[in-house]
Amino acid sequence: MWVDYKKAPNLMLAEMWKEILEGEGLPVRLLPEGGLLEYSETSAFRIMVPRGREHVADEILRKL
Repeated sequence: MWVDYKKAPNLMLAEMWKEILEGEGLPVRLLPEGGLLEYSETSAFRIMVPRGREHVADEILRKL
């Protein structure tokens, strides 16, 4: 199960967060706010991590 962790205003920032988190070994999924039909570079995106691993994402971001 995946849970919302962060929101990004566009695809470029969402991909940036994904690379940071996945670079530390945490799987990430990106989903457009309006669903898959709204997928575009300017759409807002939900950054999702596995349930129970939010603390790992917090630790990764604390290291930045």
